[in-house]
Amino acid sequence: MILLSFDIEEFDVPREHGVEYSLEEGMKVSVEGTNIILDVLERNDVRATLFCTANFAMNAPKTMERILKEGHEVASHGVDHFEPKETDFAKSKEILEKITNTKIMGYRQPRMFPVKDSEIRRVGYAYNSSLNPAFIPGRYMNLNTPRTYFEKDGVVQIPASVTPAVRFPLFWLSLHNLPEKVYHSMVRRTLKHDGYFTTYFHPWEFYELKDHPEFKIPFIIKRNSGQKMAERLDNLIRMLKKRHKFITYSEFVESIR
Repeated sequence: MILLSFDIEEFDVPREHGVEYSLEEGMKVSVEGTNIILDVLERNDVRATLFCTANFAMNAPKTMERILKEGHEVASHGVDHFEPKETDFAKSKEILEKITNTKIMGYRQPRMFPVKDSEIRRVGYAYNSSLNPAFIPGRYMNLNTPRTYFEKDGVVQIPASVTPAVRFPLFWLSLHNLPEKVYHSMVRRTLKHDGYFTTYFHPWEFYELKDHPEFKIPFIIKRNSGQKMAERLDNLIRMLKKRHKFITYSEFVESIR
């Protein structure tokens, strides 16, 4: 089983590097990137789970309509991606349910920061995908957490996939920088070991970041961005489709309960 996901958020990476960047500017980048993602998914006839911020959903109604029309699951990614608050998991659920007219079952904290699972359960989420169980100094130091799905406080935890032995992360940054054959091989080995695979990407990765030095984005982030990243995503999906089924996170939770 393949659980493909995307963090559909307003583009705020320049702000992390001291560059003033408005919500309006960030939305333009993210809307373009999201539509490129949707094109790739539609071309390959696969569905994914899109963790949307309330900011994005409120400012991109046509894109949200397309996401729902094409059968993807909408989950919550908080309200404001750059300045998350403790109340956002509840507020974002309320906003997204009103916009989509669907029940929002899952949550992912911006930048995968910690979140209280008891509170996640209290407001009605069935699953939480806010954990990258990798060893990445300065960002994700989670060697003592389970590396595959588990249940905590009545909520199913769905960590991002990492390799079994050394917990090498198989998230977006790895596909940007590793040779595709190496990345695909690591994914296949992890799939064989775990029985499922889950990863995540962002819409701004599919924007031509290299054409914008004013963003002051590190090379490892903008490497193979834009059209090259769309091609890499397409290649990954086509490789996985040969033997595996793509399902949403909610469908995965239903299958294990």
